[in-house]
Amino acid sequence: MLHASISDQIVGWSSLGPWLFTATVWALVFAGTGLFIGAFIPFITGDSLVFAAGLVAASSNGNINIWVMAIGVGIFAWLGDQVGFAIGRHFGRPYLDKRKGRWIRSAIARSEKLFMAWGWWAVVVARFMPWARVFVPPIAGIAKMNYYKFFSSNAVGAFAWGSGLTLAGFYSATVPAVKTASYAIAAFFIVASALAGIRVYLKNKR
Repeated sequence: MLHASISDQIVGWSSLGPWLFTATVWALVFAGTGLFIGAFIPFITGDSLVFAAGLVAASSNGNINIWVMAIGVGIFAWLGDQVGFAIGRHFGRPYLDKRKGRWIRSAIARSEKLFMAWGWWAVVVARFMPWARVFVPPIAGIAKMNYYKFFSSNAVGAFAWGSGLTLAGFYSATVPAVKTASYAIAAFFIVASALAGIRVYLKNKR
């Protein structure tokens, strides 16, 4: 019900006009991870936003180009995560390195091992989880995950989530089965992330 209510509000933003509406969606997608706003209002900067943006594009009679919208959402989702990664690497890691607490050093070491083993998939899967998509990029930066691995996994996750859900919203307006499929895809990533988390926990325990 909460998602439906927020989606209805986003649809109401169409009165802003096609270009201002598109720019607002892009800015919120970027701010969700790049400015960490998604940690406080995950729904308005997350799945509901991009899905509803697709619905608005479908009802705009061609005034909003769905491909410009969808590709832009993917790009700004990618940029937001890149900023989060840079903040973690250039500010978070130096700050933590100055702390002498044993538990901090242990946590950093564990994070580095985690991202060496599972980092690529962790970044992709995190994009489909509201709070994880906010915190995984800076944590990957703090753990000094290989930049090129983060670059590629971030691109895959950002475009699969951002462009994929925007297009799902657009086509669900005329093809209801698409909406069902989008929920199935989301469920797959949630289950996959849970299994990956259990596997990493058992591995660390051993």
